[in-house]
Amino acid sequence: MQAEVVVIGAGALGLSTALHCALAGRSVIVVERQTAGSQASGRAAGLFKSVQADELRTRLARRSIELAVSFGDWAGVPLAVTRTGSYLVARTGAHREYLRAEARQSLGWGVGLRQASARDLTDAVSYYQDAGSTELALWCPEDVYISEPIDLIGAYQAAARRHGAELLEHEAVTAITLSGGRVSGVETARRTISAGVIVDAAGAWTRQVAALAGGTVAVVPVRHQLLITEPASVSQADPIVRVVDAAVYLRPARGGLMVGGFERGPLAFDVSAPPAEVPLDRAVLDSLAKQVSREVPAAQGPVGEHRGGMFTMSPDGRFVLGPVPGVPGLWVASGCNGSGFSSSLALGEQLAGQITGRAAALAALSPARFGPRADNLLIKDGVWQYEHYYDPPHAQEAT
Repeated sequence: MQAEVVVIGAGALGLSTALHCALAGRSVIVVERQTAGSQASGRAAGLFKSVQADELRTRLARRSIELAVSFGDWAGVPLAVTRTGSYLVARTGAHREYLRAEARQSLGWGVGLRQASARDLTDAVSYYQDAGSTELALWCPEDVYISEPIDLIGAYQAAARRHGAELLEHEAVTAITLSGGRVSGVETARRTISAGVIVDAAGAWTRQVAALAGGTVAVVPVRHQLLITEPASVSQADPIVRVVDAAVYLRPARGGLMVGGFERGPLAFDVSAPPAEVPLDRAVLDSLAKQVSREVPAAQGPVGEHRGGMFTMSPDGRFVLGPVPGVPGLWVASGCNGSGFSSSLALGEQLAGQITGRAAALAALSPARFGPRADNLLIKDGVWQYEHYYDPPHAQEAT
């Protein structure tokens, strides 16, 4: 087989890149060792968040929201997006100051939001009650979610096929071939595919795929979990709520409530050999739910589903997007850092633009920004970024 672009990995980042390359007129083949969306993307929370830590990530997040709500117009395939907005909530003095600072910078970057009171929050969200605390909240009307994350994967697949891309499932890449120092294709157990551009979007297996071509990518897989309660008295029209001091997020799901969060001391995996299946631990989610139980009693309701996947964390908490150093023709889309699913629409557009010469490289996301790094330090930095997803350095300084 032959293609101009081969994408390895059919998660959200890989499929978005494939779709945007196909829209740019390139012939594309996606190779997936299992099935599309079978790993982290299909197990995501589906949340899109406009407020981000820096201007670039804010721009990418807002662009992804724009592309999600207009998906049918530009991709030609329908996609259901729930447009409820979200509340960012702080219950401690330090985190209230952090949210105020975050509001100021986000407003400066064009995000539409406003400060809300505890009364605003409890009036707007049926599952959040007044527990006598002194919440500060930011109302973020732009924020959306996709009820079933696999729906985005299905929409990507349908749109990519519509525009000429091909998906090969149950087909692991066993080798990346080189010719004259450049990538020239991939091999699987079934076939050889010639291509001048290869995109490594293999999620938790990004490092192993890059190593097939002699490259390296500074990411580490870290477990993330969420649960969905059994149907309860939760209005499915309610907004998303993120309680930043507890590092917990909540939203309506399947008649119940989705509860997820970022634990301290998360489970990180061997960077060279992640497990085939993620070991789950309900105690982690029970502990997170307990932190918000006064305000959200439904968070501790009977559980209907418990799922988890592996986030790829980078040392600085930013995406890893662009050409892999030392391996011409090999590109990477990784370093989701908890936002890969929701930013995948803009990241795929950006990377496809770089590949086709229509967009400039983003130095802040370049894989080349990281030098050689020992595995233990890579894990340490990745774990720190995970732990501080809702508690970045300047929030710590406020304490």
